[in-house]
Amino acid sequence: MNIIIYPGIILFALMFLYFGNKAASSGMVIEYHDEEFTTVEVKVTKILDVTEETFTEWMSAVTITFEAVITSGSNKNEVVTAVQILASSFDINPNEVTEGDKVILILSEGEWNFVDHVRIDKILILGSIFILLLLLFGRSKGFNAILSLGFTCAAIFAVFIPSILSGKNIYVSSIIVCVYSIVVTLFIINGVNKKSLAAVAGCLGGIIAAGLLTLFMNRVLGLTGWVNSESVHLANLPTENPIDLKAIIFAGIIIGAVGAIMDVAVSISSALWELKAQAPKLSFGGIFKSGVNIGRDIMGSMTNTLVLAYIGSSLTVILLLIVYAASFTELLNREMVIIEFLQSLVGSMGILLTMPLTALVCAVLYTKKPK
Repeated sequence: MNIIIYPGIILFALMFLYFGNKAASSGMVIEYHDEEFTTVEVKVTKILDVTEETFTEWMSAVTITFEAVITSGSNKNEVVTAVQILASSFDINPNEVTEGDKVILILSEGEWNFVDHVRIDKILILGSIFILLLLLFGRSKGFNAILSLGFTCAAIFAVFIPSILSGKNIYVSSIIVCVYSIVVTLFIINGVNKKSLAAVAGCLGGIIAAGLLTLFMNRVLGLTGWVNSESVHLANLPTENPIDLKAIIFAGIIIGAVGAIMDVAVSISSALWELKAQAPKLSFGGIFKSGVNIGRDIMGSMTNTLVLAYIGSSLTVILLLIVYAASFTELLNREMVIIEFLQSLVGSMGILLTMPLTALVCAVLYTKKPK
């Protein structure tokens, strides 16, 4: 990649995150933590006592008292005594603490209580292995993939999330973040060339089409955005402007589909680029036809990928709905289920529209004579 263009793209990505965060965060007034409570990470050093109490025939509780050393924060290395309560009335109890466990404690009314086990450290190890494998097999491309992934995640958490909490237009914010992700990802990984430009154009066309279709179906279906208990919590957040739940549905569909749309556009533009390199005399019609044929081969697997991803992410909800639904008709018409259908169908249609558009742009760019 050009020695000037590559740093330019990185600089653009960083500037977007910096200024985007400042713009998105302006006017955001929301309390994230309750000052009455303090949470710390600790390592259990000793189990002091295990007490079992029976209150009724159906209700009992086990209280585990343990000693732990704080491993983070200003009170690091301080030794504290905490308790974990396992009650039969709880639907699900956490695993019992044992010596050597890393757990989270909360200080409430002068007493340290168990909250949960620390699990993020294991995820970080798995993530490190993933990064090493990317670097091992992808080398410079793997490094660029990690870099672009970092910029995309940063845009979600530094720009998109604050824009929602500060009352900005969610429709506009989601489109901006998707365009940023597409441009930065493709230009960092493949450089600024005809292949990347064709993929960017195809992605933008697919995202715009998916967005317009989502808006249309949102109006036709009369969605409210009240999908589950999380929707209730979102609607009751102490923000200055109420969060538009229908806009959250729009953003979820668009952001969820952009990865698959990008994958399809890159596959077609890269394949046609190699085809043109091997057959320089290939005409506009030949490239377009080949792109459509390649798209047909990709279509089935990518649509399955998108649908299965949505089903897998909501499998628990699907099982509960099937068990407790009054009838099959009532199940299919629940807004929660309708939104899952909408996500799958809109994402798949975005992929379908991306394929011929990417092939068309490739045919124009790859056959255009340089001046």
